[in-house]
Amino acid sequence: MNIRFSSAFDTANVRKMPAAIRNPDSRTRLILSVLGVLVLLFVVWRLVAAPAGNKPRALPPPPVRIGQVAQSNVTVTEHTLGTVIANATVDVTARVTGQLLSAAFKEGDIVHVGQLLFQIDPRPYQATLAQAKAQMAKDQASLVSARNDARRYSALLAQGAASQQQVDQTVAAAKGFEATVQADKAAIQAAALNVGYTTIRSPIDGKTGPILVQPGNMVMSGSGGSPASGSGTNGSATSTSSPSGGGNSNTLVVITQVQPVKVSFSLSQSDLPSIQARWQQHALTATVDRHDAEHKLIEAPVDFVGNAVSNTTGTIELRATYPNSDSALIPGQLVDVTVALNTLDHALTVPHDAVNIGPDSRFVYRIGRDNKAELVPVKVLFDAGATTAVSGNLRPGDKVVTDGQLRVVPGSPVSIAGRRSAKRP
Repeated sequence: MNIRFSSAFDTANVRKMPAAIRNPDSRTRLILSVLGVLVLLFVVWRLVAAPAGNKPRALPPPPVRIGQVAQSNVTVTEHTLGTVIANATVDVTARVTGQLLSAAFKEGDIVHVGQLLFQIDPRPYQATLAQAKAQMAKDQASLVSARNDARRYSALLAQGAASQQQVDQTVAAAKGFEATVQADKAAIQAAALNVGYTTIRSPIDGKTGPILVQPGNMVMSGSGGSPASGSGTNGSATSTSSPSGGGNSNTLVVITQVQPVKVSFSLSQSDLPSIQARWQQHALTATVDRHDAEHKLIEAPVDFVGNAVSNTTGTIELRATYPNSDSALIPGQLVDVTVALNTLDHALTVPHDAVNIGPDSRFVYRIGRDNKAELVPVKVLFDAGATTAVSGNLRPGDKVVTDGQLRVVPGSPVSIAGRRSAKRP
């Protein structure tokens, strides 16, 4: 059904309305305004005041997890990164020049002091030795003749058949041959040393690296030290180098001592008082974790503390010696080192997650009566990872919040997660 309103109809209806309605006076307008305000206030009351009359729902206590305060002896440790270094690294060089005839070991073998390593052609030096011996025999014969002449001229001088000058000449000649024989003996010793140097033996116990000069090549005498250097074995010109080694152009092989080895690591200078105290007690020990499949820890006594603090890192070097009889550690290997520096007797410990950081100090939430949370300031003595040693107004057996601290309000109750509610009868 369509309803149409025409302007003529509207005008006629308006004209039929009473004049008071068509032209309301001020009193009528006031009454209408008051009625409108009352209606508006009623609507607001229905929307706001009426729901406010209902009782608000109380929020449930926040759920938390708890742990217990314990008391035990806590070992204060420091963790750092360490490097395994060889106790000794030696570059084996030739002390004489010649052709390298053979190598008596395989690369990577474990060798011992005095074990044959290389053989250099000894024949040129054997010939020199034989020549020196022949020369000494000749000079010894001349010495015998000179001594006999000196005795004869001394006898003739006593008889007046020779002059003093002749006696002095024969005595001087005899002494000259004595000196020549001494020089010949020294030449023989030098030649014998050179013959011995053609046989190169190991100066230390250790593991060999790659052979740097293969048999058949000519080797030159190195500058590894005087004949008396090394361990005193023939043919070993040695020089101690850094763990990385590398040798020089005359190096035949590098031997690294792997039993024992040292573990080098550094600690902060702030730990110096504890380090020195443990050192004086002979109780400074390093625990080494090499992260093997068996997760086996290695303990080694610290037998070296550096004599200076690094001015660049603020640390001091320590070294621990490990026998390494099982060859577990290899020079150059990086390992984790833990050092015990102190022991806290009867210390209070809490779970690590129970300690919170506040604006002024650290604190824990202790659960008191009626499951109300209480804020307790604490001082951290040592953080061991899973647990933390603290001091404060705590007692062994106290319950502390370990999870859910963000919703905890001091003095308000909490709901302990994991607890079963009591069954109603």
